[in-house]
This record gives sequence, structure tokens and C-alpha cells, in this order.
Amino acid sequence: MIRVHVHGASGRLGQAIVRIATATGEYLVSKSGREADLSSLVDECDVAIDVSQPEGSVTIAACCAAHRKPLVIGTTGHSIDQLQNLRAGAAQTATLLAPNFSVGVNLLFWLTEKASVILGTEFDAEIVELHHRLKKDAPSGTAKRLGEIIAKTRALEYEEAARYGRGGLVGERTRNEIGLHAIRAGDIVGEHTVYFAGTGERIELTHRASSRDTFAKGALRAATWLIGKPAGWYDMMDALGLR
Repeated sequence: MIRVHVHGASGRLGQAIVRIATATGEYLVSKSGREADLSSLVDECDVAIDVSQPEGSVTIAACCAAHRKPLVIGTTGHSIDQLQNLRAGAAQTATLLAPNFSVGVNLLFWLTEKASVILGTEFDAEIVELHHRLKKDAPSGTAKRLGEIIAKTRALEYEEAARYGRGGLVGERTRNEIGLHAIRAGDIVGEHTVYFAGTGERIELTHRASSRDTFAKGALRAATWLIGKPAGWYDMMDALGLR
């Protein structure tokens, strides 16, 4: 039986991970929130999953690095400094960061890269994402990853190319822009569409999630895969063999 620790277990995704892991009978689950003493909990697990808040990711990453325990991170919205801290921890233990655990979304990442390479800069790239009204960060980590993938294929710096919505007299769109647009409404679980629009034609790549169970199952799949891996920085593309 795999001993898995879930940090941020009271959140929507955390609850789903705990429920599904318990139901399979293959995992022994421990849980923690913001005020927990992580040291003993992490020391007694085989792998940890963080779905808390950005500062919580940094805390548990340091603890996992100290105890040499693999860590899966599904939290999004990290600052540059926080990401640097997470990467530093990966030098001590296997760390997998995924803005989205869905198998389908990670296939969308792969398809987006292929499409962007083939279509080139003659096709404008825009990303639209929809989530529930309670989501705190925008754009979503998944939308940002899609933007980063497109930027890389076009030899662009993501932060310079990204346009987060548009308002006012912004002028004509340039070839070096990647638009990202966030919708927050109701109880939408998650939807992402990548538009590649050229002259006279348009391609749309869309993934829609209807249940958080999809993400929970992916998180457990990633956690199981990460056990026994050498220290380093991984993502779901590695776990799914899509690299």
C-alpha cells in the first residue's frame, strides 16, 4: 500500500484526491492544512501531493527535500521567487509540478506544440480559459503553460508576448502576441481553448473538464509514477510518456 500525504486536503481538489485514493484501497492517506506540523507527516509517507496555496508549496517542498520524499505539486500562481525555491528543492528529491493533472490536458499541451510548429507565425495564437467563480488566480496555470509552449515554438519570451485580455485603443495585433483571456463564472470546472487563426481558416483545440475526479486521478497517477525516481524536476509529460 502506498502512503500518500495530501497537503491542502480541505480544498476542492484535495478532497477529491483523498476520496478517490481511499476508495481504491491502494493508498494509505494522511492529510494536512496550513497549520499542520509537516515534518512528521512527510517523514512517514512515500510521496506527497501539494494542492494548497503557493506559500504552502514552498513550505512542503522544503520539508520533502529535507526528508528526501518525492513531491507532486498541483498548486498554481507561484511567484518567480517561489518557483526558484521549488526548483532548489528538486535538487534534493524528485519534484513534479503540473498546472493540470488531466491526461487530456497534457495531450492538449502536446497537440498545441505540434500545431504551433507546423502553422508558424502566419497563424495568430489566442487562448481562452473558463473556471468557476471562486478560482483565485488568472490566467490559469494551464493557460499559462499553453502560452509558454507557443512562445517557445516561436522563439518568444512568454512574459513579453503575453497579452492578458485587451482594453482600450491597443492598436493592431502584432505577430508576436499571444492572447490570454480568463472567464470566471458559476461552477465551471475547467475549459481551455487554443485558437490558431490564419487568413481564411481557423483551428481550435479544446479541452473541457466536467469533474474534478479527472484531476484527482491524474494526481495519484503522477504520485505513483514519481516514487523511486531520482532527484530532479518533472512534469506530467514525463509521467505520461509524452516527452
